[in-house]
Amino acid sequence: MRWLQRLLGGGRVQLDPGRQHALLRDVQYRYGAHAQVRFPEQVQAITGMLNGDDGLVVAARILSQVADEAHADLQAQAHEIHRRTGRRLLVHRRNYRPLWKEAGPALRWPLFTLPCGFHPYAQVTAAIAVVGSQAPRLDRVTDPNPLVTRVFEVLDLTTAGWEYGRVRVDTDAAALADRLISSAGQILAAMDDPPRLPPPIRELMRRNNTLDVHDPTSSRATGGINLGAKMRERLLA
Repeated sequence: MRWLQRLLGGGRVQLDPGRQHALLRDVQYRYGAHAQVRFPEQVQAITGMLNGDDGLVVAARILSQVADEAHADLQAQAHEIHRRTGRRLLVHRRNYRPLWKEAGPALRWPLFTLPCGFHPYAQVTAAIAVVGSQAPRLDRVTDPNPLVTRVFEVLDLTTAGWEYGRVRVDTDAAALADRLISSAGQILAAMDDPPRLPPPIRELMRRNNTLDVHDPTSSRATGGINLGAKMRERLLA
């Protein structure tokens, strides 16, 4: 693996775990739903904080933690549904869409209530932007393969939330999806041997419908987003 060769070889970058910890804590507690700042301004501020290799490591860690906690949350929800109803639900990280198709109304979209407190429209959107903009440097600080897998997991959860989880498609939600798609494409382009696109992404790429995107503070539609077209454009380049 090129990333491991870089870490073990003479081109190894200098990382500061103490700075990474401080950055992670600052991003975690200063920003989110409680902050009296609009999400786009929060994203801009966080991306500015996560510059350099230590910031890139923190951004990758945020995405991995969010994906792991979302998976654990859905497993817990499936277990509780089985306990109450006897209904067994399968939770597969590579493809959440069958789960949501079967049990969508009974599930809670996990990204708004993760234990870490990272908000999908603040810290997560910013972390996605950072790993995408610095994709050519990812293999100097981490293995990009599991990272791009986590990016696709969050994209899967985001789109499933729109379709089955009653998550409102507003401009902040659309910004998250747009950044997930763009950054996934940037990471894949920077990899020597990119993995195959996961099943839920291939399924969405076959579609061509446009969803209304609303203003966060009203019911007014401000535009639209065609996920299939965006994915074909950015993931098949």
